[in-house]
Amino acid sequence: MVDFNRFTLANGLRVLVHEDDTTPMAVLNILYDVGARDEEQDKTGFAHLFEHLMFGGSVNIPSYDEPLQRVGGENNAFTSNDITNYYITLPAVNLETAFWLESDRMLSLAFSEKSLETQRNVVCEEFKQRYLNQPYGDVWLKLRPLAYKTHPYRWATIGQDLKQIEDAKMEDVKAFFKKHYNPQNAIMVVGGNVKIEEVKVLAEKWFAPIPTGEKYVRNLPKEAVQTEGRKDTVITDVPLNAIYMAFKMPARIDSEYQAFDLMSDVLSQGQSSRLYHSLLKEQQLFSDIHAYISSSIDEGLFVIEGKLVEGVSVENAEAAIWAELDKLKAEEVTDVEITKVKNKSESIMVFAEMSLLDKAMNLAYYELLGDAATLNTEIDKYLAVTPARIQQAAKATFTKEQCSTLYYLTTQLTTQDA
Repeated sequence: MVDFNRFTLANGLRVLVHEDDTTPMAVLNILYDVGARDEEQDKTGFAHLFEHLMFGGSVNIPSYDEPLQRVGGENNAFTSNDITNYYITLPAVNLETAFWLESDRMLSLAFSEKSLETQRNVVCEEFKQRYLNQPYGDVWLKLRPLAYKTHPYRWATIGQDLKQIEDAKMEDVKAFFKKHYNPQNAIMVVGGNVKIEEVKVLAEKWFAPIPTGEKYVRNLPKEAVQTEGRKDTVITDVPLNAIYMAFKMPARIDSEYQAFDLMSDVLSQGQSSRLYHSLLKEQQLFSDIHAYISSSIDEGLFVIEGKLVEGVSVENAEAAIWAELDKLKAEEVTDVEITKVKNKSESIMVFAEMSLLDKAMNLAYYELLGDAATLNTEIDKYLAVTPARIQQAAKATFTKEQCSTLYYLTTQLTTQDA
C-alpha cells in the first residue's frame, strides 16, 4: 500500500506527496504528458531530443548538474511513446534545491543554438550507435510501421528518420516546449522524508508563478482493425536469423490488459514457460525466445521474438510458434501456470514498493492513467484474471490476419541457401 496526499495548484500542476520517514532521502519526480505519439509526422524524435535539451540549463541556472551534485543529488530522465519523465533524488534536507532546479527549467529553459547543436549531435550519435550500427538495432524502426499504419506509434521514440533530428530548428523546439512543457500538462510527485505542509509551501513558492500554458485536445488517429497479415523481410549482416511477430492488444486502461500481461508471462517467463520449454529446450529451434507487451496507453502490441538456432528453417520455427499459440486458444492454461505468473506479478509489485523512486514514478503514471489510487488495487486486477479470460484473449488476438511478421535474415545464410 502506497499512501499519498494530493493537491493541485491554481495553474493546473497536480502534486502528489508520499511521506516516508524511514529514509533520509527524498525524490521529486515530474511526468510530462508528452511522448513520441504527440509528434508531427515530419518532426519525429522531438520528445526524446527535448529530454536531452532539458539538461542543457535554464536561463537562471546555466549548469543543471552542478548545484544538484553540491547537495548530494542525482537525476535522470526517460522518454517513451507516451510520456517523458524526469526525476531527482537527494537528501531530504536539500529538497528545495530540487524544486528550484525543476521549476526554473519548466519556466525558462535556455534556448541557445549551441545547446541545440550539442544535444542534436548527441541524439544523432545515439540513433547511429543503438539503432543503425548494431545487429538487430533497427528492428523497431521496421516493426512499428509494419504493425501501425495510421497511429503515431508507427515510429519509435528515437524518431523514424535521422534526418528529421538533424534538421530540427530552433523555432520547432520552442513551439514544442510551449505546447507541452507547462504546469497543466505535468504531474509532480514528491516522496520520502517530507511533510505535505512543507511540500505545499515549496510548490507554491517555486511552481505557482509559472503560467498555466495553453490547453490542447489530443486527437490522435485511431488504428483500423487489421484484417490481413503483414510481412516484411530484412536481409543484413546479423549472427542468426530472427522472427518478430506483433499482434494488437488492448490499451493500458482496458479491463483485459492484465490478462494479456499474464498471458505473455505464461509464454515466456522463466525456464518452465511454454515457449522456452517447448521451442528452446525440447525442440531446440531457438537460441532465445521471448513474449512481451508494449504496455502502451493506446492500443499496444503483443510481441513474440526469437533468434533461430543455426540450420533451422524460418518456416519450421514460425510454425512451431503458431502451434504454441494455437494451444493457448484450444485449452485453458493450468492452475499451476496461472498461479506461478500471478505470484511473480505480485512479487514485482511488492518489490517496487520498497523503492522510493519506483513509488514516485508509479504514482505519477497511475495519476496520468486516471487516478494514482488505482496503484494500490492493481494487483487485485491481476489476481482476478482467470484461465478462461486468458484463453479468450488468445482466441481474439492470435490470428494470422492480425499478425505483423518481420523476418530478420542473415546475409551469410541467405547466400549459402542461394
